[in-house]
Amino acid sequence: MCLPGKVDPCPMPTIQNASTAAPLGPCFRPVNISREERRLIASPWFAATFCLVGLASNLLALAVLAGARRANSYRARSSFLTFLCGLVLTDFLGLFVTGSVVVSQHATLFDWAGTDPDCHLCRFMGVAMIFFGLSPLLLGAAMAAERFVGINQPFSRQGAAPPRRAWATVGLVWAASFGLGLLPVAGLGRYTVQYPGSWCFLTLGSEVGDVTFGLLFALLGTFSVGLSFIFNTISVVTLCRVYHDREAARQRPRDSEVEMMAQLLGIMIVATVCWMPLLVFIAQTVLQSPPVMLPSGQLPRPTEHLLLIYLRVATWNQILDPWVYILFRRAVLKRIYPRLTVQPVRRSIPSLDPAIPQSLQPKCTQELRLQ
Repeated sequence: MCLPGKVDPCPMPTIQNASTAAPLGPCFRPVNISREERRLIASPWFAATFCLVGLASNLLALAVLAGARRANSYRARSSFLTFLCGLVLTDFLGLFVTGSVVVSQHATLFDWAGTDPDCHLCRFMGVAMIFFGLSPLLLGAAMAAERFVGINQPFSRQGAAPPRRAWATVGLVWAASFGLGLLPVAGLGRYTVQYPGSWCFLTLGSEVGDVTFGLLFALLGTFSVGLSFIFNTISVVTLCRVYHDREAARQRPRDSEVEMMAQLLGIMIVATVCWMPLLVFIAQTVLQSPPVMLPSGQLPRPTEHLLLIYLRVATWNQILDPWVYILFRRAVLKRIYPRLTVQPVRRSIPSLDPAIPQSLQPKCTQELRLQ
């Protein structure tokens, strides 16, 4: 029995040590931690401040995005702003949903076994963690692919409304992330209460389902980051090559394209720094031999500490994403590099498409200037 004031480790209730009158669900496993230690680790003030700062940052970014969409007339920029709106909205909802559970748990230190013996809340939070964690990574890859096509194949896209297609892509990303999050509910893997007993996440166990789901999440996230890196690298190289030619630079809305690529590179760097440590840690842990998790379901304390630290680092992605857009806007970039703006022609056909001969580009531009 764990008595008030004792500092000896007190294991969380599990199926093995729970009362027979109230059997617990499969989301509980041994996590040895005392109530005093839990109080020191789970600070409600830190969690609440973290969530409020993140929510305020995303609300500010949404307000700036709304103004930019009303003032924007460049079609490619409009499509890019749609993706950004989906990304910021995802980060906002992710902080709100998961933060509500974590802050409530930190503030009350409620007994998860007594509050949620059937694991409904744990499964809900596990799905939310996977959904709001994977969606920004997939959206970053989708944005990188859209800019890659827009820069390298500007005439290959159809004339339909790009913002509508962008929202359809955002919806597909949300559906894919939600479907992946539902796999443990369907039986592939498990969501369990994690150290220090305030959140639920996938299980770093050695069972086939746990290993498969852990690898699926880690590899899909890593693939998204790698795809973003490849597309963004090619796009930046293409822009640098074209803008080295002064005539080509005058034929395109240079400041808008540089602004979009700066924001996209910032989003990619933030996602890489925040998420890659956690993704690599998950893959290494589930593949480690002998298994890290004991037969009783308990993880070594160093592993639990590392998982908590990497998760907190990954959560910073939801706070930093909106600031990438806020700080890398055109007005800010112009102050850093005043020569960024080049007066574009009102309409221009020449582009980055190498199929158009260079000799024809000045002629096309002169004809458009006479219109």
